[in-house]
Amino acid sequence: MKPYDLKIISNVRVSERYWHLKLDARPIADSIRPGQFFNIKCADLAFLRRPFSIYRINKEEKTIEFLYLVKGNGTVHLTEAAPGEYLNIFGPLGNGFELKKEWNTVLLLARGVGIATLAALAQEAAANQVTCIAVLSARTNNDLLSTEMLERLGVEVYKVTEEDGTSDVEAVEKLIENLLKANRIQAAFTCGSKRLSKLLQRMAKMVHLPAQIALEEHMGCAMGVCYACVCDIQENDDTHSVRVCREGPVFDLNKVVLK
Repeated sequence: MKPYDLKIISNVRVSERYWHLKLDARPIADSIRPGQFFNIKCADLAFLRRPFSIYRINKEEKTIEFLYLVKGNGTVHLTEAAPGEYLNIFGPLGNGFELKKEWNTVLLLARGVGIATLAALAQEAAANQVTCIAVLSARTNNDLLSTEMLERLGVEVYKVTEEDGTSDVEAVEKLIENLLKANRIQAAFTCGSKRLSKLLQRMAKMVHLPAQIALEEHMGCAMGVCYACVCDIQENDDTHSVRVCREGPVFDLNKVVLK
């Protein structure tokens, strides 16, 4: 991991609240895994960088892509970055998802920008002929990002939204129950919603399903020094704190203490 100045290929608005950023990744020598992130300098005046999970890794074009939610000064400044300019990024950081060879069918459960984090995993699954079933949750249908891209990869997509009245926990639980009955799902992955993560954690423990979660936390240094992004992990009878940026952001869902 190290800093890079990468050329912006495109930076476009894709919905009311989300933007899509594409960078020339040819200078990056490190391998990049789904679930990892980069710490991006959004503006010259910004004191702290912002962590962005990887949305898409295009090995043929040698590009990386990010899908980001505009919600603060840093991301507002980032929307002003134009193609041809250079963006300073640091990474790749953290530990990514593990997709085991013996898994033939996996379930993805994501909400909001968490869909972007799992999109890179779906890309890797497709490359390895692993069947993906995705439950995507959002406030509105306009926020259901990446649906077409995932479907092009062959992902079986189920969409639930507040707008349609289909995204409450009880409805999602019933949907997942039916998917588990109809498919030989061997692992599950989640990101983007604490309430849905708690639901998947409970259901995964009931059926002894391996599951992983990509946690989203505010970060300071993103290198494990400042301890601003800790979470609790429970192993057997021991509960201890770990750093999301260093030991994560991907963890065993069945070990994470979700508060």
